[in-house]
Parts: sequence; structure tokens; C-alpha cells
Amino acid sequence: MRRIIERLGTDRLRHWLPLATLVVLIALVGVVQPGFLEPATLLQLASDTAVLFILATGVTFVIMLGGIDLSLQSMASLASVIVALTIAPLGYGSFVLAIAIGAIAGLLSGLAHVRLKIPSFIATLAMGGVLFSTALVISKERSITLEDAERGYQIWITGSVLDVPNVIVIGLIVLAIAHTLQSRTRFGRYSAAIGAGEPAAYASGLKVSRQKVFAFVLSASFAALAGVILAGRLASGSPTLAAELLLPSIAAVVVGGTAITGGVGSVWRTLIGALIISVVRIGMTFLGVNIFAQNIVFGAVLIAAVAITIDRSKIPIVK
Repeated sequence: MRRIIERLGTDRLRHWLPLATLVVLIALVGVVQPGFLEPATLLQLASDTAVLFILATGVTFVIMLGGIDLSLQSMASLASVIVALTIAPLGYGSFVLAIAIGAIAGLLSGLAHVRLKIPSFIATLAMGGVLFSTALVISKERSITLEDAERGYQIWITGSVLDVPNVIVIGLIVLAIAHTLQSRTRFGRYSAAIGAGEPAAYASGLKVSRQKVFAFVLSASFAALAGVILAGRLASGSPTLAAELLLPSIAAVVVGGTAITGGVGSVWRTLIGALIISVVRIGMTFLGVNIFAQNIVFGAVLIAAVAITIDRSKIPIVK
């Protein structure tokens, strides 16, 4: 009985700790920089968080299954290059093309994982290398700036509705879609079951391979969408446009309370985690921390978050 009570207390702490951390961080930054709490600044924070949240939402589906996707940043960068190269002849079709290529990349990663029995981190790491090299080749190793006429197609990203930036609206739509997938569909319920215990899921007759492949397709598709949004916001495409977003996106998932071993988590937790990462980044910027040194902090945060959320009963031997 005592162990059960302790376990319930630990689970409750894991559930509320991310939200409490976010509130404390916002308060601390607000004390140091009172202008941070102004509506315009908070809207800018939400806008800057949207791309990170979309990336993190995609990988949440994979992590919930106990896997990982290390091709996120390469897929997002390639998507930005595809948009920059094809928006002139295809118009809005360039966005569809970029996301479709993301879905295909996710499908290939998923099939490599489930059919060839390759660990997810190896399959997606290899796919990330392929995507990065492809972006380098088709962009001729350069950043591609969008012309003024081409930027007109980006209004759905760069515009606003009632003074609320469209990128925030896109983030909310992604949140609604992802929440529906997780809580209202068989895919969401099966993903939690597989992450909690894959052998038991197999024994129950669940199509585990199908669920995994679909999760990788979603992850890469959301990464491509994030790349499309980056291209719109920065008016350019580059093979390295999202190079610094892999660690923060995975950190956002785990910091939000989704267990890296799978089975526990949600996109709502990922949203909290993404906001925490953004507030920490802003705080470090105010303190004058070099942008390249910020990944040191994110790495430390990721290790701490994994140590808190990991279910060690699923990993009797740490390799």
C-alpha cells in the first residue's frame, strides 16, 4: 500500500511539475524584464513557440510508442528548400509538395524500422542524413531567398487575424488535430497501449507495425509543416534552416512530461514543454548567453527531464 501511495504521489508530481515550472519561469523573467509580460511580447513568445511546438508534436507520436525520430531538423530544412525552389511555378502547391515529401520520408523511416527491424534512432538518423544531403544538392549548398512576388503566397503564415499572428492560429489547429488523434481515435489509444507494453499489445492482436509506421508519417509530416512555416517567416529556404531545433524539440516533449520510454504523455504536455523551452531561451537571451551555447542548457534540461520521467522498469539494463 505504501508503494502504491508513493507511486501515485510521484505520478501527480510528474503531471503538475511542468506547468508549475512554466508559471515560475514566466514570473521570474517578468520580474527581471517587466516588459516580458506585456500582451505584445507574449504574442511574440507564442509565435516563436509555434514552430518548435509543431516539430515537438510530431515526435510526440513516436515517443509515445517508445521510439524516437532524429530526422526532424533535416526534414524541416528540406521542406523550406522545396518551398523556396517550387513556390514560383507551383504557388500554394509547393506547400502541399513539401508536406507530401515529408509523409513519404516518414513512411520510409517507419518501414525501415518495422520491416527491417532497425532501431528507430538508427533508421531516422540515416533518413536525416539522406534528407540533409538532398537539401544540400537541390539548393546547391546555398540559402534561397524568396522574391517579393513569391512572398505573397506566404500571407497565410505571416499575416494575422484580429491582431493574432496566423502562425499561432496554425499552432492551435495542429494542437486540435493532434489532440483529436490522441484522445478520440484508435490510433491514440493503441499508441498509449503499445508504449506502455509492446509485448502485451502484440498479444492483444493490435497492429503494432501499422501504428508505428503511421506515427513516423505524422512526425515527418509535421516536421515538413514546420519547415514550410519557417520558410514563410524567414522568407527563405536553407539546408540548415532548422539545424538547431532537434534538441529543443525533443527536450520540449520530455520536459512537458511525456516519458521517453513511451506510454505516458500528450500533446498538451508537449505544448507546456515547448513554452518552457521558449521562456528559457528568452531568459538566456536576456542574460546574454550565446545562442550556440544555449544547447548546453537544453542538453542539461533534457537529461534532468529524462531522469525524472523515465520508467526504469522498462529498461532493466541501461545500454
